[in-house]
Amino acid sequence: MKLTKERIVDAGMAVFAEVGYQNLSMRQVADRLDAHAGSLYYHVRGKEELLALMADRVCRRAYDAGTAALAALPSATTWQDRVQAQATALRAEIKEHPGGAQLLAESPGMLSTGAFSLMERLLRTLLDGGLPAAHCGIAADTLLSHVTGFVLQEQNRPTAPPAVTAELYADLCERFPLVMGDLIPRLSDDEKFSRSVRLLCTGFAALD
Repeated sequence: MKLTKERIVDAGMAVFAEVGYQNLSMRQVADRLDAHAGSLYYHVRGKEELLALMADRVCRRAYDAGTAALAALPSATTWQDRVQAQATALRAEIKEHPGGAQLLAESPGMLSTGAFSLMERLLRTLLDGGLPAAHCGIAADTLLSHVTGFVLQEQNRPTAPPAVTAELYADLCERFPLVMGDLIPRLSDDEKFSRSVRLLCTGFAALD
């Protein structure tokens, strides 16, 4: 099968899911394609460009998912609901790719039309919602950083909680009653994410 940039990005995503950001190499990607490593450089200049292309693909797919989510909202929906729809779509798309949050957080700073599209639409949503232009940039950056950071925690979470003795558990409960106790509700990740985005929007709306 003919080697193309799209196939190289496909292979890069597959290798990345297995070995992570730091360990991905062009040779591994070439092996996945049953090709010589040198032949990849006709299409992609190196690992940094490949990582940028992979991050751009995630952003473009998140943009398309956000478009569908926004289209499903009632016409009279609030700007907060529109922000929520975009943030939720981005989180879902990042989670589709093992290590996707790390990819977006650490990929090289190259021009990405996918990332620009996400930012442009989010900025327009905030402006149309009545937020002062002076605050829209930091608000959009904060939202996108929050989504990436939230998923980074989800994807890096241990599969099993650490084992503790009854004595240690009792000590922790005594020393950290708010963390370990029942006063603060335990929320699902979905509910925590939804509320956190709402909380950010409430803060943005209070700016003048």
